[in-house]
Amino acid sequence: MLNENMLPMAYLLAIILFILALGGLSHQETARRGNWYGIIGMAIALVATVLWKVTDHYVELGAALALGGVVGLMAARRVQMTQMPELVAILHSLVGLAAVAVGYANFMGHGGDYAGALKTIHDIETYVGVLIGAVTFSGSVIAFGKLSGRIGGKPLTLPARHWLNLGLLLGAIWFGIAFVQQSAAGAGDFPGLMPLVAMTVIALLFGIHMVMAIGGADMPVVVSMLNSYSGWAASAIGFMLGNDLLIVTGALVGSSGAILSYIMCRAMNRKFLAVIAGGFGTGGGTVAAGGGEDQGEVVPIEAAETAALLEDAKEVMIIPGYGMAVAQAQHVVQEITRKLRDKGVNVRFGIHPVAGRMPGHMNVLLAEAKVPYDIVFEMEEINDDFPEVDVSVVIGANDIVNPSALEEPNSPIAGMPVLECWKGKTTIVLKRSMATGYAGVQNPLFFKENTRMLFGDAKETLEAVNQAL
Repeated sequence: MLNENMLPMAYLLAIILFILALGGLSHQETARRGNWYGIIGMAIALVATVLWKVTDHYVELGAALALGGVVGLMAARRVQMTQMPELVAILHSLVGLAAVAVGYANFMGHGGDYAGALKTIHDIETYVGVLIGAVTFSGSVIAFGKLSGRIGGKPLTLPARHWLNLGLLLGAIWFGIAFVQQSAAGAGDFPGLMPLVAMTVIALLFGIHMVMAIGGADMPVVVSMLNSYSGWAASAIGFMLGNDLLIVTGALVGSSGAILSYIMCRAMNRKFLAVIAGGFGTGGGTVAAGGGEDQGEVVPIEAAETAALLEDAKEVMIIPGYGMAVAQAQHVVQEITRKLRDKGVNVRFGIHPVAGRMPGHMNVLLAEAKVPYDIVFEMEEINDDFPEVDVSVVIGANDIVNPSALEEPNSPIAGMPVLECWKGKTTIVLKRSMATGYAGVQNPLFFKENTRMLFGDAKETLEAVNQAL
């Protein structure tokens, strides 16, 4: 017979591995190792739970594990690296849905196992777990729709939307009080079921409205925020089931996601509550209007001229953005980087914290293309070096290199830290058109004397540059 005393030891080992995984994922050089720590930790937790916790329904459990494994394997094989943001969002929704399902199952199956103060505490745990899970589920589904292009990125700003959110919050609190009171009274088969269902509907609506009101420019913050929510949902499941591993693991994910959300907000000079309030960013960019002022004329450049500038340079800075992800140009970028480095050119990459559609989006793409980690730098590390840079290449980025953030106090992105590439000798911007970025504001960088515009699909134009090299 298996020794049940081994279960806490296995859970403790899994927790240690999860902590090591978070530490490893904080640096590019150790990210692969951190990923393996997480995989091994989850395997240990799963096997230990099956061996020492499960006492029945092995067939159903095996079928569920097989189905989940097949779905996960298919997703891993089919989903492109450029689709990682929406994959992360939809996986968050599954955690939220699990919290709701476990909450209802726990309420209907174990409500009579508690009495007095313990029952009140159990009811509150169940209610909060379902609340967080429902918000996470619906919010993540909407985030998936926005990130995958199925829903427009333009924020939905309903009249009196803040009052609507307040009303939903007060409704959730009122139904929570009713749920605890009815559950304590014990009248009927499932006392408190109706308030729980009403709150679930409110939470689902709140999650939908919250993310719909957030514009495209804030989507990286939304992804990290939903990551945090999914962690707290998992922790709530742990409280409902009395599972220490779920409590600790959920708290790790929830707190790390909250810290990441704070870092994202600081990188955008935004307050977290302002992001939740929404209303920033447009649906993918529009053709810029003149705004009553002559912005000047852009100076186009061809691929052959770009290659010549790069060959003659000593210092090159590459700034990737979402356009690189959409065009899947990371591999040709790596090839150009290799050729330039072979010619003695010092090539570095400057990564803005909110470049792309999720935290670390650009780092993931560059790692996939096997760009060396030691030439990839965060914004704070390289921003002071631009005066010494001969050529900066901006690939599909817009708002993160917009001088308006520093020069125009009334700009929607005023105060947002940006990569100051215009301070270098020459900046080459790769764009399909003169459309604005997700913040919906014009970029004066395009009209500066030392800026050249290389129009077209990023992958096609870079392949032409690579051929010229």
